[in-house]
Amino acid sequence: MMSGTIIDNTAVSPTNITEHMLDLDEEDDDLEVFSKQDTTNSSSFNASMQTSPGSMINQYKFEEEERDVDAKDIFVTVDNPETHVNAIETYITYRVVTKTTRSEFDSSEFEVRRRYQDFMWLKGRLEEAHPTLIVHPLPEKFVMRGMVERFNEDFIETRKRALNRFLNKIAEHPIFSSSEDFKLFLTAETGALASHKKQGPGFLSRMGDSVRGLAATVRGIKNRPEEFTAMQEYVEAFGQKMSSLDKVTQRIVREQKEYLEELKECAPTYTLWSNSEEELAEPLKCMAGSLDRCCKETEEQVKHLNDNLTPIIHEYVLCTDTLKTVLRRRDNIQAELEAKTEALIAKAADKEVDSSVLGLAWDSLLGRSPEDVKQQKQGEMNEMREDLEKLDDRLEWANNALKSDWTRWKKVMRTDLRSAFIDTAEKNVNYYEKCLAVWESFLMSQKTDAEGREMLDSS
Repeated sequence: MMSGTIIDNTAVSPTNITEHMLDLDEEDDDLEVFSKQDTTNSSSFNASMQTSPGSMINQYKFEEEERDVDAKDIFVTVDNPETHVNAIETYITYRVVTKTTRSEFDSSEFEVRRRYQDFMWLKGRLEEAHPTLIVHPLPEKFVMRGMVERFNEDFIETRKRALNRFLNKIAEHPIFSSSEDFKLFLTAETGALASHKKQGPGFLSRMGDSVRGLAATVRGIKNRPEEFTAMQEYVEAFGQKMSSLDKVTQRIVREQKEYLEELKECAPTYTLWSNSEEELAEPLKCMAGSLDRCCKETEEQVKHLNDNLTPIIHEYVLCTDTLKTVLRRRDNIQAELEAKTEALIAKAADKEVDSSVLGLAWDSLLGRSPEDVKQQKQGEMNEMREDLEKLDDRLEWANNALKSDWTRWKKVMRTDLRSAFIDTAEKNVNYYEKCLAVWESFLMSQKTDAEGREMLDSS
C-alpha cells in the first residue's frame, strides 16, 4: 500500500500540471512480469492423471487478494446501460451502485446514473489533484469513423465492464478512494454533479498550464534521478510487450470467431447429409450432435477470451500511456525548478554588474537612488528564493508520491495479469476436456455400433 509520506502530504498536493510533458526514454531492470515459479512442468502430468481444473488450477489462489477483499470498504458496480435521445444528442448512461461502510458517507448504499463524460471528469479531477499518482485508464472515447457502431450491444457491454473496473480501481486506491470528487461522483444527483463540474478550472487557466508544459518540454531537464530513468525504461519495454500481446490476442479472438462461424455450418450439413444416406444416417447424426456440442463450448471459450483476457491486456496497454504521462509530469516539475534556479543565478550575476560604476551612473540618470535599486533587487531575489523552496518541496512530494504508487501499481498489475492468465488457462482446460469427452463419446458409440453389427453378421 501507499507509504505514510504520501498521505501526510496530500494537503499540499501540487496544483494543476499540464498534460504537455517532456518526451523521455526511461525504464527499470525489474522487467519480469511473470514469475518463473508459476510455470507448470508439463512432464509431471500423464494420461492417467485426473485433469479436472479444480485439481490443478485452483491451487493458484492468492491469500493477499482474499485479505484485500476483506479489507475493502467501498464496493461499486456499473450496470444497466440506458440510451437517451434528445434534440441535441444521443448518449448512454450507466447505473452506478455503491455500497460502503465508511463513516464519511451519509448512507451505506447509493444509486446514481452517469455518462461517459462524467467518468472522464472524475479521472481529470484525480489527475489534477494528484499529478504524480497513477490513475487507472478509462476505455478510449469512440473514434469518429466508428460512430455508427457506438450504440451496439457489444460496444456498450465492453465499455460497461471497463467503466466498472475503472471505478473499482479507484475504490481500491488508498488516496483516490478518499477524494471528495470520488465521493461526489458516487453520491450526487445528476444536477448537483453538473453544477459542481462547472466549478473546475477555466479555459484560460488550463491554457496557461499548457503553455508552461510546452515551455518545459523545450527546456528539458539535466539531472533526472536514476530511479525515474529506470521507471521510464521499464515502461517502454513493458509497453512494447503489452502492445504485442494485445495485437496477438485480438487476432486470436478474431480467428476463433471465424472458426466458430465455420463450425456452426458443419452440424446442419451433416444433418442434411444423413437424410440421404440411410446406412450412414446414424453416425452422421452423431457427428452433427458432437459438432453442435463442441460449437457451444467454443462459443463459451471465445466469449471468455473476449470478455476477460483481451480487455485486461488492452487496459494495460493504455496504462503504459498513463505511466509515461505521470513520469513527464514529474519531469515537468523538475524542469521548472532547474529553470528557476538558473534564473536566480543569472539574477545574482546581474546584481553584481549593476553595482559597477556604469550601473550606478545609469540608475542616476533614471532618477533611482542606489539604495532603492539595491532593495528592489534584493526583494526580487528573496521572492525567487521563496519560489524555489516551494518548488523544491513540490518536487520532493511528487517524487515520494510516484515512488510509492509505482510500487503499488506493479503489485496490482502483476496480480491482475496473473489472475487473467490463470483464468484463461482454466477455461482452456475446461474447453478441451469437454470437447475431448464429446469426441470420446462419439468414438465409443461408433465402436459399440460396429461391434453390434459384427455380432449380427456372424449370427
